[in-house]
Amino acid sequence: MSTESLTEPSGRASSVPTHSTTTAVVSAAVAMVSFQVGASVAKQLIPSIGAPGTTALRLGLSAILVVVLQRAWRTIPTRKVWPVILAYGLSLGAMNFVFYFALRSIPLGIAVAIEFVGPLGVAVYASRRRVDYLWVALAAVGLLLLLPIRATEDRLDPVGVLCALAAGMGWALYIVYGQKAGRAHGAAASTWGLIVAACLIVPIGIADAGRDLLAPWIWTFGMAVAVFSSALPYTLEMVALRRLSAKTFGTLMCFEPAIAAVAGLAFLHEHLTPIQWLAIGFIIVASIGTVSGEH
Repeated sequence: MSTESLTEPSGRASSVPTHSTTTAVVSAAVAMVSFQVGASVAKQLIPSIGAPGTTALRLGLSAILVVVLQRAWRTIPTRKVWPVILAYGLSLGAMNFVFYFALRSIPLGIAVAIEFVGPLGVAVYASRRRVDYLWVALAAVGLLLLLPIRATEDRLDPVGVLCALAAGMGWALYIVYGQKAGRAHGAAASTWGLIVAACLIVPIGIADAGRDLLAPWIWTFGMAVAVFSSALPYTLEMVALRRLSAKTFGTLMCFEPAIAAVAGLAFLHEHLTPIQWLAIGFIIVASIGTVSGEH
């Protein structure tokens, strides 16, 4: 899951050399693919160690990686900063926790599409343009097409849908507190937010999965999830963010639900119906419409 989409504050101007722009776009695209590859691997872990265990493995190993790579001990937050860091980390942990619960019973592409209403809502709330109500309506149509309100054989699991919606709310809170934490503690805020999330979720995952977490193959898959879902994409996103405007970067991120659906098809053999593809398309178009009006 990409966490800066739709809301990243404007950085450098878009007037950068063509080769730099190409590198940035490719980096953003690879980051999105990496996120969904990691989610696909995580979904294959869930039947063996459960959603809490999978979340604990992802956050725990990711935290170890960033502590070592970012040398977190050099940027310990002050007492004044800790409250917002804790809120940021709590939202990060909760977002991942309920998202993996959603993956237990609904396809990856649909889970990401439903979750995307979180950052979309934050962007619309911050924009307050009249045309954004049109994009909200379009996203709502897409969401209604996905919700389990029709008695058909393709009807989605209600619990999975609710978990995806909860993940969207967690994503929205993550964005809000992430921006506050970034202003208060700089780039190191993301490292400490991940540490807080790991401290919160890892004990729950260990209690739930128990000895199942000790299997060597579990750790191999877990490290793959940590690398593809955190270390690699976050590094690539920073490359993209330094070279692209916020609007361009946000527009690229809007295609993540489609990439998730393709990853689900390629790695998990999750076949979506035409209506479900149409619903994902509506949410993507609504997201692009919202981002296109940002300055």
